[in-house]
Amino acid sequence: MILLPDGALERLQAGCKTIGDRCNALGINSWEVVATQSYGHQIDIEGGKISLAAGGGEGGFGIRILDDGKFGFAYLVDVNSADTAIKSALSIARMSPSVPGFVLPSAQSAQQVSDLYDSSVVDMSSEDLLIQADDIISEVASLDKRAVVTGGGIGVSANASAIFSSEGVDAAGVTTSHGVGVQVSIDEGGQLTSSWQSKSSRSKITQANECVARAVQWANLTRDPIKVETSGNDSVVMMTSEGFSPLFSVVVPNAIRGEKLVREESFWSGHMGNNVIASDLSLVDNARVPGGRSSGARDDEGVPTRKNSLIEQGRLVGSLWSTRDAAQQIAEGRIDIATSTGSAIRSGHQSPPVSGCSNLFLTSSQKGHSYEEMLEMIEDGYIVNSVMGAHTANPTSGDFSVTTSSILRVEGGEVIGAVKQAGLSGNLANALKDGVTLGDEVRPQGSYSSGSMYLPNVLLRNGLRVNPV
Repeated sequence: MILLPDGALERLQAGCKTIGDRCNALGINSWEVVATQSYGHQIDIEGGKISLAAGGGEGGFGIRILDDGKFGFAYLVDVNSADTAIKSALSIARMSPSVPGFVLPSAQSAQQVSDLYDSSVVDMSSEDLLIQADDIISEVASLDKRAVVTGGGIGVSANASAIFSSEGVDAAGVTTSHGVGVQVSIDEGGQLTSSWQSKSSRSKITQANECVARAVQWANLTRDPIKVETSGNDSVVMMTSEGFSPLFSVVVPNAIRGEKLVREESFWSGHMGNNVIASDLSLVDNARVPGGRSSGARDDEGVPTRKNSLIEQGRLVGSLWSTRDAAQQIAEGRIDIATSTGSAIRSGHQSPPVSGCSNLFLTSSQKGHSYEEMLEMIEDGYIVNSVMGAHTANPTSGDFSVTTSSILRVEGGEVIGAVKQAGLSGNLANALKDGVTLGDEVRPQGSYSSGSMYLPNVLLRNGLRVNPV
């Protein structure tokens, strides 16, 4: 199994140059070409057995063209169709509204970020993946003979990318990824409980024991549910990193985008310089974390990345900008000064860049607490390990209403049993304002559209309501 073909990155760079040359030949002065190519292999597990082994790759090129402050975008797979895509992008640009002051970023030197590529991931064979899958199945059985891996698997990938522009930006690189996901189910006595846990890394994962153990643990913890009478009042809720991250990733990254803040589309709009969350909490977006899931030397416009402080000791002090978003909001008179913060992201070569997060960290100046310590703090409340429907949360207001079947009832600082299912509702912006306690173990959580979240367990005392079924 060859994960990364020889010369893959060089071919991407050559394709970018070919398309750039065609732009010049057609008399286009301002252009940007990006390229991505991913290669991957995976093993799927279902019903306690290996069910599928698959591999493949995908990628292509994206072209952004500027014409007097107007921009158009098109994408293609084959460089032989470059002229068609270029003309399409140019046609779109000419019909688009002009953004005075919008120019493509100029070339700047950027320092590399370490640990984004691991050759041992590229060197993994099909047999290596099969061995890891067998180990997961065996580990689950050893922890609980009733438990079965009903879903999940193992995947490895190598992702090559390049950017080339008329302004002298010329960069390329390869990153690797190794991921493990496991859904464990226990079906006994007419009762079925399940739990999903996952882990991913830029480097080779040698052991997935911790991930597997959590899945088995929560499949066990949620058995034999008790009946709980709801009071209809706000509840104290401890959300594990896995339970908190889906809501956090939908609501918070949107709130600190510069464009959203100045357009009054964030619950923190108009509060720059003011306290917006608990005074011990800080929020940082850092694209330069070694081995970070969303780290890189440059953002998706080729601008060097950096660490952006967004909230310091509860006070909103910064926001995230891409080049075009900054220029557009200045041109429309919503803000006087705004520049790129190295925060442009794309969902791939098929889309133009927008402002967004990389690696988002929520931290506290107070000492982090263990799970057991946080449990004692609850006294009367709940522990939530996963939620369903987080995508329906309102990123403008912070309101949400989700359901969970991975929830425990706590009384007197002790877990007294599981709740079969419950609704969880509230406003995340309000819940973070006061009475927040963070755990001492940070677990990275992925998010398709909002970068990566680095979050501990979080105890929230205000503004959440639990309605057991």
